Amino acid sequence: MIAILLLNFTFVAAQSSFKERQKKYPRVRQAYADKEKVAEKSLADNGIKASTLQPHLRTFKQEKELQVWAKNKNDEKYTLIKTYKFRSLSGALGTRRKQGDRQVPEGFYRIDRFNPYSNFYLSLGISYPNKSDQVLGVKGKPGGDIFIHGDCATIGCIPITDDKIKELYVYCVEAKNNNTLIPVTIFR
Repeated sequence: MIAILLLNFTFVAAQSSFKERQKKYPRVRQAYADKEKVAEKSLADNGIKASTLQPHLRTFKQEKELQVWAKNKNDEKYTLIKTYKFRSLSGALGTRRKQGDRQVPEGFYRIDRFNPYSNFYLSLGISYPNKSDQVLGVKGKPGGDIFIHGDCATIGCIPITDDKIKELYVYCVEAKNNNTLIPVTIFR
């Protein structure tokens, strides 16, 4: 009997989408309440459907800017749909090489975590360190836990305010709901 109940629970859990699971969290529900229409309009204005959304996040440290480029799954070209300013930037220009250096990394990454309980409202984890960071960084101590998040504080992350992370989080949940990888390129 317990095995049947467990199997049934597993089946029901597998049926719920990533978006449905994320919307169980109060901050994500609030992000959707505040920003879903804004995100839908921005996508529609650029001929992009949420159901086929493929975003690419590009950040420029010197300009303190995060750009959201997007396309439909079958499109060839990306379109710039949104630009957010960093609220602050720690460290100096140059890439992260070791834990605690306060640097924002530079390179090619992807969103690998969604944190609806972040200390910085909502946050999107970046797949730091990549292979290059592991080779070029201090052996065994490259650091980790680099995020794009709300608030204005940082020690190596990319803060864009609570208001802006709500919108970016909605774009990324929609993409992840479509089983889409979300690349992140961080430039100097």
